[in-house]
Amino acid sequence: MGHVLGSPAARCWPIVLAGLLGHPHIGAAQALSHRGFVEGTAYVFPLEASNDPENVVGDLLAREEVSARPAKWLLLAAGLDLRANTNQQVEDSWEPDLDDRGRQRPRLSMRRLAATLTRGRFTLEAGRQFVRWGKTDIVVPTDRFAPRDFLTVVDAPYLAIAAVRGTVQFGRRTLEAVLAPHFTPSRIPLLDQRWTVIPSDLPPNVSIMERSVEFPTRSQAGLRWGETRDRFEYSVSFFDGFNHVPNFGRAGPVTASGELAISRSYPSLRSYGADAAIPFSWFTLKTEAAYFTSSSASTDEYVLYAIQIERQTGEWLLIAGYAGEAVTEDRVQLSFDPDRGLSKTFLGRASYTIDPNRSLVLESAVRQNLDGVYLKAEYSLSLGQHWRATAAGVLLAGEPDDFIGHYRRNSHLRLVLRYSF
Repeated sequence: MGHVLGSPAARCWPIVLAGLLGHPHIGAAQALSHRGFVEGTAYVFPLEASNDPENVVGDLLAREEVSARPAKWLLLAAGLDLRANTNQQVEDSWEPDLDDRGRQRPRLSMRRLAATLTRGRFTLEAGRQFVRWGKTDIVVPTDRFAPRDFLTVVDAPYLAIAAVRGTVQFGRRTLEAVLAPHFTPSRIPLLDQRWTVIPSDLPPNVSIMERSVEFPTRSQAGLRWGETRDRFEYSVSFFDGFNHVPNFGRAGPVTASGELAISRSYPSLRSYGADAAIPFSWFTLKTEAAYFTSSSASTDEYVLYAIQIERQTGEWLLIAGYAGEAVTEDRVQLSFDPDRGLSKTFLGRASYTIDPNRSLVLESAVRQNLDGVYLKAEYSLSLGQHWRATAAGVLLAGEPDDFIGHYRRNSHLRLVLRYSF
């Protein structure tokens, strides 16, 4: 532990925070706040995967988030993550990471670094931030500025992006514009681990190697117009940029040594989307859809949509819905897209607050032809003011050519212990 705390990268944390928050006016305003946690997670897989014999994987995450308001119109925020993992899912380098483009998770990363300026009806946020669009909860077709970390496909947190976002409020109407000059991709599963599915047409004992990736250099932009009316709310959106999940192509045949080189690309993408939420006496109806088109000859054009009903009854929050897809141009050969992988699927979620210290969550995704099934049960218990323990069981089953069925050997138990401060 002395080596970790004494490393140059670890010593840079207070320097970064001081640079963001150390202005004398901030201290004078006495508007500095922080929060954080240290969380340990154990994944237990009863079955071995064909490309990964590990049955137990341990993960450690320490997070510190700091915010300051030196003036009524200015908010500064920073977040830092420190990670470790027993299965080589974290980089060895201690150099702070700002772009989240690596195959592995960074050891030390700037989770968030942004300034928010507010003047009347105008809000401007610049820096590393989270941009979320849409209204549905499980599959969100219009959420185009929201890459995710899919190293563990069924447990995928969102990643921040470098962007400038401006919002203008006109009473019940809102106009939002986003410009992202630096592309942030979703992190995909590691090639030699169980969440990567080896194509069935490959000969046995073939090792897959990836060529270096050329990321898009052009900026991404989007507009979203929303309105809240007496009996419903809606928004329409436009996105022009790139798909944050990749297409794959073979970069050559299998070599004599049994290696196959593949290439990864992020095709251009435009989307035209709309979403709405309509409250009724017994439930709230939420729906959204987006049409995706591309100038790339190797990328599908399609419509992705989701419909769900949501009901709060007592301590229960119930969500049930369906995600669907209609392909207008079938072009792609091989891609990784969990949102499309969950299309043509019935989705459900139920959460129950047992008491202030205990909660229960149930989730499900069932393919309409029953070729894939995902079930999760999660129980969380607060242990005093700072500690929380969570246990979750995940069942995956289905046919080998189904997106969910791909992971049928990845059913697992997840145990989490968190200390918050």
